[in-house]
Amino acid sequence: MTAQLKSEARGQTLLLRISNPEQRNALGPELYAAAVEVLNAAESSADIRSIVLAGEGAWFSAGGSLQRLQANRQQPPEVQAQSIEGLHSWIEALRAFPKPVIAAVEGAAAGAGFSLVLACDLVVAARNAVFVMAYSNIALSPDGGASWSLAHALPRQLAAELLMCGERIDATRLHALGVVNRLADAGQALDQALLLAEQLNARAPNALTSIKELLLEAPQSSLNAQLAAEKLHFVKNLHHANAGIGIAAFLDKTKPRYE
Repeated sequence: MTAQLKSEARGQTLLLRISNPEQRNALGPELYAAAVEVLNAAESSADIRSIVLAGEGAWFSAGGSLQRLQANRQQPPEVQAQSIEGLHSWIEALRAFPKPVIAAVEGAAAGAGFSLVLACDLVVAARNAVFVMAYSNIALSPDGGASWSLAHALPRQLAAELLMCGERIDATRLHALGVVNRLADAGQALDQALLLAEQLNARAPNALTSIKELLLEAPQSSLNAQLAAEKLHFVKNLHHANAGIGIAAFLDKTKPRYE
């Protein structure tokens, strides 16, 4: 069975489920282009204000299929390179997507599955969820932006430990380190992620887009460049209709309804 990406509207949230339960939601090339296409459609839809990414059933994702990787060793290197380019297009699309993306993690997120989680803006995980950068366990190096994401999120020594030792790290420890935003009881990660999405959906979409852009640019920007970017975003958002709605609602002590 090949991997699928199932989509379902939950109010203003688009729920995306990685579905390949027979292989613990292992990823494959057939999934990557479909994921980018879904994100492109959701970006242009005014009805969608956030995305929740989850796995079908008890797992988030086991990452790449080892059977497929073994078969690709008999193919020209370009075959695997092309597959990784597809995964990386998905990672880049998640990072650049102008609306909040929340990962809801049950069970395990391994290898490229963990990389997908790290590409999301926010992470809700079951307390018993585990994460593992399993690449070095099979003599491979990471893909999916894992080295970039971990290097930006964690001290170098801890990022090196996760990537080199290939050991599991639980959701509770990642929560303490700031990588997981919220913990949920087992089986409740998706519900908690959808509640978080509803909270974000009630905020001004243009402001959240600006925040996401600023966070994306910050690591490679100088302070002066970031200050300039913040000024441009602030002025643009102040003159957006939503600022008038938000300021008036705050002064009137009413609940804003943003466009």
